[in-house]
Amino acid sequence: MTSLEPGQLIPFAGDRAVRVGAELADAFRTGDHLVVVHETGDLLHIPRGEHDIATQAVSAALDAFAQLQRVDSARVSDFFDRFARALQDPAVVAAITNANAADVADARSRGRSTGRLALTPAMLDSMITGLHVWRDTPPSTGAVIRTVEHPNWTAEELRAPLGVVGFVFEGRPNVFADAAGVLRTGNTAVLRIASDALGTATAIMEHALRPALTTAGLPEGAVQLLASRTHAAGWALFADSRLGLAVARGSGSAVAQLGAVARQHGVAASLHGTGGAWMVVAADADPAVVELAVLHSLDRKVCNTLNVCCVVRNAADELLPCVVTGAEKAAATRGTRPVLHATASARQYLDRGVPEIPDSELGTEWEWEDAPELSLVLVDDIAHAVTLFNEHSPRFAVSLVGGDDAAQREFYETVDAPFVGNGFTRWVDGQFAFDQPELGLSNWQSGRLLARGGVLSGDSVHTVRARAVVSDHSVHR
Repeated sequence: MTSLEPGQLIPFAGDRAVRVGAELADAFRTGDHLVVVHETGDLLHIPRGEHDIATQAVSAALDAFAQLQRVDSARVSDFFDRFARALQDPAVVAAITNANAADVADARSRGRSTGRLALTPAMLDSMITGLHVWRDTPPSTGAVIRTVEHPNWTAEELRAPLGVVGFVFEGRPNVFADAAGVLRTGNTAVLRIASDALGTATAIMEHALRPALTTAGLPEGAVQLLASRTHAAGWALFADSRLGLAVARGSGSAVAQLGAVARQHGVAASLHGTGGAWMVVAADADPAVVELAVLHSLDRKVCNTLNVCCVVRNAADELLPCVVTGAEKAAATRGTRPVLHATASARQYLDRGVPEIPDSELGTEWEWEDAPELSLVLVDDIAHAVTLFNEHSPRFAVSLVGGDDAAQREFYETVDAPFVGNGFTRWVDGQFAFDQPELGLSNWQSGRLLARGGVLSGDSVHTVRARAVVSDHSVHR
């Protein structure tokens, strides 16, 4: 297409059509691309320049992927070591933190959240730790998964890299340490980071990651950053059928749209969008433990932060105040007060100023910067809480505080979530829990995952190949 007309009908998915709006028609130019999201009918305009940026990055990553298969694994380990050392170099750190300060200031001037954007010393230390993990992780590419011996021949299954992994990340500067982990399994990566963090990301690429690739003798195209602030670059990336895997992290609706784009272009997608953890407080829970569990589940807003707390009704007088106290203590560390929402059952125990929400809104994920925000609901028993969770939550992370061994076992077997605990919810993190930097954490909102757990890490980005070794060539079917 060279142009679009207002009202023009665009057929899609075989039996549906959508009309072009005036704004899209006016913006569309020769060489631009148009993607119709089959799941929603949304029209996505990808300007030619954004499409070219993504296409060139994937081409470079594909070339690097071919080269990487012939590179000794010691060089990959050396890359991770050099990347980590660069992040400990005062001059490099100064350049990156200056870029980050500019990103934070710009985001604040536009009223944007900066909670995940600021590159703190703790975040930098976490990146270094993650890179050391990948440095010290034994290479697994080509590892034999199983061998079946037959008379005069053998069949083997082996681990193999996927190819180019496309990432679209929220504005968190530490994603480079996470995404670079795919090199450990022989893959390459193309990243598109949220516009708020592009300056920081560019500085990390220029001063740390790219020099580490070069000095370690790895192909420079092994990790690519899309130099674009537009969503269109992410759409173009996920519409490239040459990707081996598309990984998206961020807000639920944006991630769902990206996943739809990838799938309809034949690219497998791993989506990490909607979060918000739940906690169930049993009638026999220790009040002190409840308070601690809530406190340590609300230290910051990320996907595994406590979002909904269910308290068994016959213990509400004693335990609901413990939940509120835990939230108040978490807020006090930030100089704020918690923001509470409650269903009718719980509201009668709370201050009249707490707004009432129906059960149907328990799936709302509260996004907050400084004041912890959560929903409170009373339940008849643990089974009632499980029913609410399975019906309204994103089916992600949940804890049962209290309950004997039988109750904990029943809870684990009936609740529909990949991450289940008995205390604070913030343990759900690849690096914190399993000593592996994560590419994302999956919920079960869009179906259970096939053949891997809910933590996607660089070490789990692989496929399986089969090989036959025949010693007697007279063997036949």
